[in-house]
Amino acid sequence: MKRLLSLIGTVVLTMVFGVSSAFAQSENYLSIGDSLAAGQTPYRQIDTGYSDLIAMRLGMTGQLSFYTKELAFPGFTTADVLKRVKSEEASDLLANATLITVSVGANDLLRLVQVNPTAGTLAFSQLQTDYALNIVRKNMVEILEELKVRAPKAKIFVMGYYFAYPNVHATQKEGTNAQLIKLNTILQQQAEHAGATFVNVYDAFGLNATNLLPNISDVHPNFEGYRQMANAFLHEYSGSNALAISSNELPKPNPMSFEEILEQQEKAEQKKEQEQDKEEKEKEKEKEKEKEKEKEKEQSSPAASIIQGFTGYAAFMEKVRAIRS
Repeated sequence: MKRLLSLIGTVVLTMVFGVSSAFAQSENYLSIGDSLAAGQTPYRQIDTGYSDLIAMRLGMTGQLSFYTKELAFPGFTTADVLKRVKSEEASDLLANATLITVSVGANDLLRLVQVNPTAGTLAFSQLQTDYALNIVRKNMVEILEELKVRAPKAKIFVMGYYFAYPNVHATQKEGTNAQLIKLNTILQQQAEHAGATFVNVYDAFGLNATNLLPNISDVHPNFEGYRQMANAFLHEYSGSNALAISSNELPKPNPMSFEEILEQQEKAEQKKEQEQDKEEKEKEKEKEKEKEKEKEKEQSSPAASIIQGFTGYAAFMEKVRAIRS
């Protein structure tokens, strides 16, 4: 999991497109959270997600110096994100961040929803969802507090969620949609309380966004859905639609399966280990050279020549006394 997480972060590390160097030093952007932050497609692959599109636009306008989604991973709950934010490997990224988006909370809730895509039905336990939403509330307080401390230079944006089941029967949508609205309300309240900005993506999707969520068995959006999410952020970020991304600006699909990501990460780790081994060997060689130099110095000194062959000065004096007697 850690290896997959690391490569997801490095698949699209920096996206700067034809920007003058005069604008190069601007946002250090971190995408934190779940599969939406990582850019998961409707078909269990990783590709361009909303954070990649945000980075693309900021890069094109000279407002981006660094971008990573290393702190995002499919399936992350609020507890997972909290642990990730507190981790040692996240400390440098957070300390240097000037812009952070956070997508988290849906996995706490939606894993409790039982979906039958063929029948078009949804079911859940109200007691379980109430408990999950309370956990989201508590963990979001701590996540945002940690980000304040660990990323003191960052503007923080909390991403909301869309209704993820447009293909079910209309009569089945109301109950689950009500839970999603509660989730968004919690995220907005905690964001505002912490001085962060909440990004509403719900309105761009509505209840019937089958064009944005094409796989009836999956809750992840296509490129157009991610474009809607990115534009919702860019509107909050800039205060206008000036940075909005049009459909014809979307990049070509370049999906990677989890298996391919793991394979690439394996190769990257092997290369890193080889470089570390080489570096260690070089250090050992340098140490050996230093030892040889010291040995040569000792052997070339007068005292070393006189006492060479004896076990020590005391033994040498014993032999001198024996000769004299």
